[in-house]
Amino acid sequence: MGRALVIVDVQNDFCEGGSLAVAGGIAVAERITAYAVDHAGDYDQVVATADWHVDPGDHWSKTPDCVHSWPVHCEVGTPGADFRAEVQPVIAQAAAIFRKGQYEAAYSGFEGATEVGTGLAEWLHDHEIDEVDVVGIATDYCVRATALDSAGAGFGTRVLLGLTAGVAPESTARAVQDFAAAGVTVVRD
Repeated sequence: MGRALVIVDVQNDFCEGGSLAVAGGIAVAERITAYAVDHAGDYDQVVATADWHVDPGDHWSKTPDCVHSWPVHCEVGTPGADFRAEVQPVIAQAAAIFRKGQYEAAYSGFEGATEVGTGLAEWLHDHEIDEVDVVGIATDYCVRATALDSAGAGFGTRVLLGLTAGVAPESTARAVQDFAAAGVTVVRD
């Protein structure tokens, strides 16, 4: 069995200058690329997830509460939905991209699918992956949901905390607690 690196939502809209920017997003993109290069031999597969919204209903709002509704972000066909330039070298080599949320809110990469409709869990099983490392944006939303779903699907799951960026300190701390409760290992370096 093998290990996969899952890169979550390192897209323009989630980094500085984007419509739903997370502080430190660009730096995380840079660190993920450096890490992926330095640790290429540690992974049997590298995949990525992406928010990919067409019309996600009340997930978008002109008056977002930033809990359940958000500003327009990662709209298909806009630069905001593109992966950050800093992480492009890794994404270009990724074995698969799982796009999520076309017509609804979707936080977990496990809600996404490839262009041919294969879900992340199925893809990982088909490629004999049993351990997953999760990195990306945002620690307290999409990274959290992806890691919890990974553990729930039976994969040994780690979150590489130094390769994530969170929306807020309080919700990031809660996410770390949620990881522990679900048996997800948090790697803090």
